[in-house]
Amino acid sequence: MSEIINPDISLQQDPYFPDFQPVCIIADKVYAHCQQRECFEEIAVQLPEGGPFEFVNITFNAGEIIDGTLMITPIKNRPNFSRVRFRVRITFVLQVRNTMTGVVISIPGELPKIQKDIVLFMPEARDEFEFQIVIETASQLLTEPMQEKECLVFAVGVFIIIKVVGKVQLLIPEFGFCPEPPECEDFNGELVCIEFETVPFPDFFPRQLENIPTDELS
Repeated sequence: MSEIINPDISLQQDPYFPDFQPVCIIADKVYAHCQQRECFEEIAVQLPEGGPFEFVNITFNAGEIIDGTLMITPIKNRPNFSRVRFRVRITFVLQVRNTMTGVVISIPGELPKIQKDIVLFMPEARDEFEFQIVIETASQLLTEPMQEKECLVFAVGVFIIIKVVGKVQLLIPEFGFCPEPPECEDFNGELVCIEFETVPFPDFFPRQLENIPTDELS
């Protein structure tokens, strides 16, 4: 539960936070969240013609709730809780290298759709107040991609965090406005010239006989 703040108490009187000021902000508050995970033991991606190919890299994009799939239904006899159903789409880009030509090819792909049917805390609110269902995903390879016939096959694990978010006004302590930022660093492509400026001057003239060590003369 959130701590109730007594409006008669000034945060400036607190010896631990002498510089704080109470201010109101509008922010997205997380009312509830939960975590789940999904495992796909065999994802097969069709390779292009030619080859042979070797795996280079894979980049997963953030998961998103598919438009039109989100359904929120209040649960009877359980106030402030709702059944939340939706489907998640996660896309990726797989990179492979043609070992004959050295050319790297990017192949777009998509994991199987993830169906969610869960219970979340969603407190009763006025009609004009709207909760948002927000998800975050973290996808990772579980096995090294292996070529099988015309496909690259691998396993993927997905961590999912699901949140109930509402935009509210909050009273928080603050130090004040942020200080001025430091000066930006200009990009300088003449790094060779910058390094050259620190190089000591070379000897312009050949050494005399008396300046040459004996071991270099033998």
